[in-house]
Amino acid sequence: MAETVDLQMPVVGAGLVVAIGLLVYGTVIGETFVGIDTSTGATWILAATFAVLAVIHASVGQYDLTLGHGGGAVGWLLVLLGSTGAHVALGLVLLALSGGYIAIRTKRRRSGDSQEPAAGS
Repeated sequence: MAETVDLQMPVVGAGLVVAIGLLVYGTVIGETFVGIDTSTGATWILAATFAVLAVIHASVGQYDLTLGHGGGAVGWLLVLLGSTGAHVALGLVLLALSGGYIAIRTKRRRSGDSQEPAAGS
């Protein structure tokens, strides 16, 4: 039986710590860090966190969660790079749908209703 390492929690934890640290820096010290607005930088970090999670899930064959996290990453990119209100709104809708999909798939995995094998099985 292959041993697996759960990377999701450390990746999410690291992404959140860096994003929150950047926001705290922006609130306490200065609005920019190396010339980048701290709230924008924190959002980019969240987008990168979602993208890394999508790659991790794809590497272990959990394509349902790859879809969810990849959708979240695309949603963040639309929010960040959207040139119109419609682009930003689409990004927010995609974030909400992806978050709901991830929550449903995770709940089904934990309750054993999923037909897909767990990572490393």
